[in-house]
Amino acid sequence: MADPTPVIDDLRAESDELDRLVAELAPERWALPTPAPDWSVAHQIAHLHWTDRSALVAVTDPDAFHALVEKALAAPDSFVDEGAEEGARLAPAELLRAWREGRAALDRALRDAPPGARFPWYGPPMSAASMATARLMETWAHGLDVAEALGVVRPPTDRLRHVARLGVRTRDFAYTVHGLTPPAEEFRVELTAPTGALWAYGPEGADQCVTGPALDFCLLVTQRAHRADLALTAVGPDADRWLDIAQAFAGPPGGGRPPKGAER
Repeated sequence: MADPTPVIDDLRAESDELDRLVAELAPERWALPTPAPDWSVAHQIAHLHWTDRSALVAVTDPDAFHALVEKALAAPDSFVDEGAEEGARLAPAELLRAWREGRAALDRALRDAPPGARFPWYGPPMSAASMATARLMETWAHGLDVAEALGVVRPPTDRLRHVARLGVRTRDFAYTVHGLTPPAEEFRVELTAPTGALWAYGPEGADQCVTGPALDFCLLVTQRAHRADLALTAVGPDADRWLDIAQAFAGPPGGGRPPKGAER
């Protein structure tokens, strides 16, 4: 049984880094557009707050979480945007306070979760470690959108190991949500970490593999960059197909980002 503490600690660090990016923003800068269509900086933070709040309900009150799932099923194409819009209407200071309080409550709940506990989610049930990993992935990805809106470059850290591992583990999910049958065999995935270390997944000598920078792989599976703009290499037809459809987040297939220079 994996100890969730390291990933919970990294989730806190990732959230704190994004917090420092927005904490001193003038109110008008919260309205800056981000790469996500129709989403401002405020929408991005509001979405993180909304999802943290949903995760907290899942961890502390599973019966109440089922009501959230029913609401999502009633409006599958709009419930995420509606949650972000609700939070974005708050004054920036109020939104920032709510996000901080919500993520602190989730941090405590994940640390206090009984060993081996599993919690409901919009996809398969999650352990505390898996829930923290998913929250870190989203925090990092939406933090990139905020940074781009503000004209800031955020250097990658080895916290990306959690995002990379999630991206590998969601391979079959990506095939399934596209109506495709996942390949029977595992792929080998070899990624160069920001520090230069090698992160490897899957069996050595596998017929199909993916290699490249860990940052690029994480950008791909969070759909923050188009494959054409990334230095990822696939060997084998199934591995090549995976790089066109990969996603580490729950829900229907995302639209992704266009290649650099392409019109939206």
